[in-house]
Amino acid sequence: MTLRYDRMSGGEGGGAGNGDSEVVLETRSKTKRPPLYKVLLLNDDYTPMEFVVHVLERFFGMNHAQAFEVMLTVHKKGLAVVGVFSHEIAETKVTQVMDFARRHQHPLQCTMEREE
Repeated sequence: MTLRYDRMSGGEGGGAGNGDSEVVLETRSKTKRPPLYKVLLLNDDYTPMEFVVHVLERFFGMNHAQAFEVMLTVHKKGLAVVGVFSHEIAETKVTQVMDFARRHQHPLQCTMEREE
């Protein structure tokens, strides 16, 4: 919030400097950031590890070493967060991964959930 002081003209005299002043409050609303969504890759017993690495490189921009580490996390822990995005981007990533996996006949699962 900012305070601004404006001098008011004083009637017939018309001159400034009569001591009258007005306080004008200017409020600026803060824009709330949109919620973010985690994109998760889930482990299964059938999708080859190399395919998961390829998905991480292709759709999440990871280099080979990063993709390999995340793939191992998915394999060992059952899932991993592979990115955090706005709702629209997260939804698009999930759809792209799921479509790509289906086209290659893999049961790989990708989901999204709101970040707390």
